[in-house]
Amino acid sequence: MSDKKRKGKAPRGGGGGGDSTASGGGGVGVAVGADRDMKKPRVETEQEVTRVYSDEADVETREPEADELLYADTCRELQRLMGEVDELKSQGMRHNAPEIEERKTQVCIHFMTLKKLNRLAHIRCKKGRDATYENKQKVDALHLQLQNLRYEVMHLQKEITKCLEFKSKHEEIELVSVEEFYRDAPPEISKEEITRKEPHLQTLARLDWELEQRKRLTEQYSESIGSKDKIAKDIEVKREHLNNLYPQLNAVLQATVPLQECLAMPFDQTHKQADVARHLPAPLYVLFVQASAYAQACDKRLCVSVEGDVDEAKALAKQTEESPDDESDSDQEEEAPQTKRRRATLGVKLEDKRKQLLRRHPLCVALDISCKANKSTLHLQFRYLPALHVVTVKARVGASEQPSSISGGDLLTPDSLLTCLYPGDHGNDSPNPANRFHLQRLGMESLGSYVQEVGRPYVWVQWLAGLHFPAQPTESVSAQSVLSASHMETTVRLLRMRLLGRLALQRQFAALEHCILPVSAESQPLFPAKMVSRLMQWTASTYDEYKVLPYTRPVVEAGLAQESDLYFSALIERGTAKLRVAVLLSPSFPSPAPILSLCLSWNGERSSQTDDNIRAIESEVCVHAGELMGPKPGYELLTNQLARICACLDVYLETWSPDVSVEGPREFPRDKMCLRLSRGPNRLKPFKYNPRQGFFTHR
Repeated sequence: MSDKKRKGKAPRGGGGGGDSTASGGGGVGVAVGADRDMKKPRVETEQEVTRVYSDEADVETREPEADELLYADTCRELQRLMGEVDELKSQGMRHNAPEIEERKTQVCIHFMTLKKLNRLAHIRCKKGRDATYENKQKVDALHLQLQNLRYEVMHLQKEITKCLEFKSKHEEIELVSVEEFYRDAPPEISKEEITRKEPHLQTLARLDWELEQRKRLTEQYSESIGSKDKIAKDIEVKREHLNNLYPQLNAVLQATVPLQECLAMPFDQTHKQADVARHLPAPLYVLFVQASAYAQACDKRLCVSVEGDVDEAKALAKQTEESPDDESDSDQEEEAPQTKRRRATLGVKLEDKRKQLLRRHPLCVALDISCKANKSTLHLQFRYLPALHVVTVKARVGASEQPSSISGGDLLTPDSLLTCLYPGDHGNDSPNPANRFHLQRLGMESLGSYVQEVGRPYVWVQWLAGLHFPAQPTESVSAQSVLSASHMETTVRLLRMRLLGRLALQRQFAALEHCILPVSAESQPLFPAKMVSRLMQWTASTYDEYKVLPYTRPVVEAGLAQESDLYFSALIERGTAKLRVAVLLSPSFPSPAPILSLCLSWNGERSSQTDDNIRAIESEVCVHAGELMGPKPGYELLTNQLARICACLDVYLETWSPDVSVEGPREFPRDKMCLRLSRGPNRLKPFKYNPRQGFFTHR
């Protein structure tokens, strides 16, 4: 059995030897050989290994270029031999002919050559991969080594930076200068001959000298503390003595109260007010001091007082000292988990912050400005808003025996009484530019939306409190007494004039509503003795109603009408002629003078835009208003203007040329004396009244 196996394996050695069945590609021989190979796989191990090893050795000795040339030559030979075999078969030669068998043998040899070249190519490829992988391993190892070296360099650089930035504790100690050290330090510490050249030793010596000085100062501090304790004990003994003396002094002061009232010298009340004023915030304190000084020196009808809860002011001051104001936003609260309960809490906190922003100081300064003429009093209450750092004011007019009027109902209201005391100062917005950001941060509108609650922050109020805010927001604005003193007299005078002017207007409006022109005896010479035109109606109006009137358009377009002004309307009649008068009053009446716009309904509509004589009447009462001021300070100007309009209307109607085609008596008989009935191409009528001669002339 073993002999047959050996015989069956023999044909595998050569490509062209053996019988035709084995060499000619017969299927039976190959199958048997393959079956035997599967059954006996160990037989070929030694020869295979020897062949593989010889191929690997050949790879080292052979050049790839030579193998490439050999491969090309072998392929050409295979093509040639296959072509010859094909040619021989086409000539009818049998497939087992000697010529064909010879060429088959050569083809097999060439195939063996190709197989070897293929093995060599695979071995070279494997060796190339192995070499590449080995080099890659080396490169990776070197790259890792480079990264480690870079990391070590970076670490060393950080350590060097830390060493360079290291600050020793002694650098925080403020040492004496080098010159002072060598001048004051003893030689055993300074060692000048050594430390002059060595900065390190010099620093150590300076630190030793600092230690010696601190020891000496500590001993002095201990002695000072002992002396302080001794003095404190003496002060405590004297304080106890003074406390025992206070009830006796208080009894003496109480006994002198009747004498103070008799002599009009309220020392006790003044002392109490001064004691309470110590708890005022700085702006209100400046206002209190300057107003008290002005009242004592110049104005006896000005009363200054401090109102409010003193205990609450003390508690607020203590709370402010213990917990300084925190202006930061609630960002940390918003970063917390947003739950429904949290949102409600944040809403409550936001409302609390808004209330805290508009919170007023518990104490306030009250000014009572009295008028000698009619015994009326203007009560002003000044309050300070600590969060906004502004001062606000609320006004109230004391009860006086004044006739009431419907049209003058808004004359003494706080919003109307103090507006535009100085030009353009309406008190709607805060004069502090920083308040806009405070309000926006909490989602609030301008301070004008809360004036009913906190009062109006007029600019003159800030002046009286010594506050002046620049155009750009600053970190802090302090109250200045000089600023308050420079505006005190002027502001008090303007307030008193404003009150007197409004009271005078209220009296005049009460008469005008009853169709009476109240002309005083001092103003009677300004008008003719007889005026036929009469006032028939006087009512209050509004800015919106005023600006839509056709005959007030020039005033509105000129920018003379503002929402803060006061508006009224009057109706003057004579016969069939009706003159409507639109009145514009400035808040600071009588200066500037009221502006009156006229519209005459007689034979059509006539106004200053269509009739030169109506324009002349408006000029007579507005442009030449200085002639109608009456007694100073000119509170009768408005009624005098209306009276002059009645006189001018009489002249206008009486000097009108009648229609000759109409028979019968004149509707408006001539009653006024005029030198000339008309003048110029515009046929202007004489509206200027000469009180001495009692006739009307042209201007």
